[in-house]
Formats: sequence, C-alpha cells, structure tokens
Amino acid sequence: MRDAGHDAVVVGSGPNGLAAAITLARAGRSVVVYEAATTWGGGLRTEELTLPGFRHDVCATAFPLAAASPFFRQLSLEDYGLSWVHPDAPLAHPLDDGTAVVLERSVAATAAGLGSDGAAWERIFGALSARAEMLAHDLLGPLRVPRHPVALARFGVLGLLPARTLARTVFSGERARALFAGLAAHSMLALDQPVSAAIGLVLGMYAHAVGWPFVRGGAQALTDALVACLRAAGGDVVTNHPVESVDALPAARQVLLDLTPRQVVALAGERLRPGERHRLGRYRYGPGVFKVDWALDGPIPWRSPECRRAGVVHLGGTLDEIAAAEWAATHGRVPERPFVLLAQPSLFDPTRAPAGRHTAWAYCHVPPGCDVDMTERIEAQVERFAPGFRDRILVRHTRCPSEFEAYNPNYVGGDINGGVQDLRQLFTRPLPRWDPYRTSDPTLFICSASTPPGGGVHGMCGYHAARSALRAAW
Repeated sequence: MRDAGHDAVVVGSGPNGLAAAITLARAGRSVVVYEAATTWGGGLRTEELTLPGFRHDVCATAFPLAAASPFFRQLSLEDYGLSWVHPDAPLAHPLDDGTAVVLERSVAATAAGLGSDGAAWERIFGALSARAEMLAHDLLGPLRVPRHPVALARFGVLGLLPARTLARTVFSGERARALFAGLAAHSMLALDQPVSAAIGLVLGMYAHAVGWPFVRGGAQALTDALVACLRAAGGDVVTNHPVESVDALPAARQVLLDLTPRQVVALAGERLRPGERHRLGRYRYGPGVFKVDWALDGPIPWRSPECRRAGVVHLGGTLDEIAAAEWAATHGRVPERPFVLLAQPSLFDPTRAPAGRHTAWAYCHVPPGCDVDMTERIEAQVERFAPGFRDRILVRHTRCPSEFEAYNPNYVGGDINGGVQDLRQLFTRPLPRWDPYRTSDPTLFICSASTPPGGGVHGMCGYHAARSALRAAW
C-alpha cells in the first residue's frame, strides 16, 4: 500500500478489533479503527431496548473470559473506568423438583451441593482452577508449542470428549450432569460432538478461578474503557464509517479486519489468492440465537431461592433435555423446549434499572437464519422454574437471527460465535495454517473471533493478530 499517515487501519471496533489496535498503538504504531455503527463495541454495547432507564446489554453480560484474559489483565482497565460486579454466585441451574444446583466461586462449596458427585467435581475443577492462569496462555491462543504441555494434556484428555460422554462417565447423578451440560451448551455444538466438553470445562474452571463478573453500568463500559486505553496510547476510533472495500480505506501499511470470512471476502476478495478466497467462502457458521430482553416490575420469582443469588441461570432441566435442544439447533430443527441462558444483572448492579425495577435477558440457540418467534418457548422455560414470571413483564424486546445479522454483519445467520468451533474448525479457523491471522496479501490480517481462540469476550484474537502484524512488518 502507499505510504500513509497511519501504520495500520483496523476495521471493526468489537473487543478483538480494539485489542488489535491497542497492541499496535502500545508498540508505537499509529493506528485508527473504523466502525460502521454510530457507537463502538460490536457485541459490547448497552442500550435502552425497552423503556427509559432500563439498560440492556445487546449481547454479552457475564465475562469470565474477559476477567481471565491475559491481554485485558495487563491493560489495567480499571484505570479507564472499568468496574467489575461479582454476583453472589456465578451460575444456578434449577430443576423440576424445586431445587437448584449452584456453581459457586468455591470448588468445595459447589461440590457440597452435588452429593456423591462432589468428589469428582472437586477432582476435575479443583485441579483446573488451580492451573487456570497457566492454562490461559495455551487455551486462549493459536495452535503452537504449549508453554505448559502437561497441564494442557490433562485438560485435553477431557476437553476433546463429547460433553454428554464426559458427563455420563464422570458423574453418576442428574444434578452434576445437568450443571455440566449447561456449561457445555455454551459451545453451540451438539453435546454428542467431540470437543463440546472443552467449553464446559473452561467456563467451570473460570467460574471458580475468576468468577463470571458483570460490568457495572453495562457491557458498553468495557468497550468505553478499551477505547480510552487506545486513545491514551495514541490511537483513535472513527464511528459511523462503513467500509465497503479495503481499497477505499485511507492508505496504511497494514489493515486488520475484525470481520468473519464472509465479510473479509466481500471487502478484500480481489486482494486474495483465488484458492484462499474459495476456502474462506466455505467457512462454516453455527447456530443462531433468539434473544429476549425484559423490563420487569420486580425480580424474577424463582421457585428456588438459590437462583436469586446467581448472575446467570441455565434453564433446561436434565442433561438429556439440554442435549436434545442443542442437537435440534445444530441439525436445522427448532427446539420445542429450548435450552435457555438467562442473565439477571440488575439484581447485583442497580444502575441497570430504575429503583425497584429490574432487567433480564435470555436467549436460546436456533438453526441459522431461523425466523420462528421463540418468545413463547423461552418464557415458558422461565415460567417453568419461576411461576408468575410473565406477570412481572412490563415490556419485552426480541431479536431473531436475521435481526442480529442486520445489527452486526459479523453475526452470520445469528451466529454470535464467529463460526463453528468444532474439532475441524477449532484451531484451524479460518483456514489451516501456522499463522491463522495472515492472508495471502501480506498487508492484510484477520483479527476477529473467526481466528483462534474463537468466540468470547477476551480480546485474544485481536492481540495475537496484532502480534502477527508486528512480526511481519517491523
């Protein structure tokens, strides 16, 4: 590219785009981020979706990976206004008998609620949480020679298994099996697929090691802190600036794209080799999500009081019920009884709603591009464990997969994970190569969740892509 006023341009201001820009700026490079929307953040935005004064996170609310991220932790984001809120417990999983399984910060306290499976939980998650910090460097990065091969190998023995196999093999009771199934279902994979256990292990490990914190004031505050950090390092963000083609960008030595392969091909296809362009076009996306946000006139009336202690509640009953719902979503079928992930941030952060009122949201997995209104099915799952819930609803806001994609083109078919993270596409995303962030054009790099380590709010895709760009040019 021509000599220019910027060393690098980043397209997209999600957490990975901002992480890439911060990494470059802190290395002394001049960098600017272009964002098509009127506000920065990608999925890290907070809006009044229902009523004035009710602040809803558009996508993510609980941030275990952000709290554990080696990159975020070195930024001292608290100096830029970030404040974490820790619920009393990270997670609750109610059952039809009126009780709930609680994932506590303490491994021992969690195990105490699992009866005869407590020892197995302590054995697995006690060891993982003790090694969480060392494992972060190997799990939250590209495929490479591990820093801690023994610890990673122990994780891999279990993580490569299908989640249903692990749950049935390790645990004998339904309470522990259900708790683990809910964790593993965040993978957006069928629970009988290999490697579906990995995300369950990671989320359980970090629940014990760092918690599942919220951001005080909403997810937007995390984005704002990242932007403030970038500007302190000399970079900047320009919003309301859609990019239709890489060639239309201001000249710069390098361009980093916080985009999925579909958008990369659309913006830069002519700059890529034909074979690479073809393979990127065959990149596989996963299920979509259907999300409901509620403004409530009071807290959710959970049958089990334990659910009121948790920031996140998993609604899906048993291992087999959750597995059936996730199998349906990944095989093109709409689940009748979906597995529902629910967040209730206003219980712990009063800035989210007017005094005495509350916000909550829930989503379920559906086939990509599904246009079925899942509101009734989601609310039926909440009502199942919280009778009288519907009476608390003041206003609801819904968003289906196509609306998610319209809101953010990176959410192809409503896939908020940046693509399927199965065994074929876990460390080989978007293409199988030693440096997955580079393209056939030496000035173009991909820094989105479609690169390792994949989905989640951690910024590590952007960090590693920026490190790749720095090695390539300087």
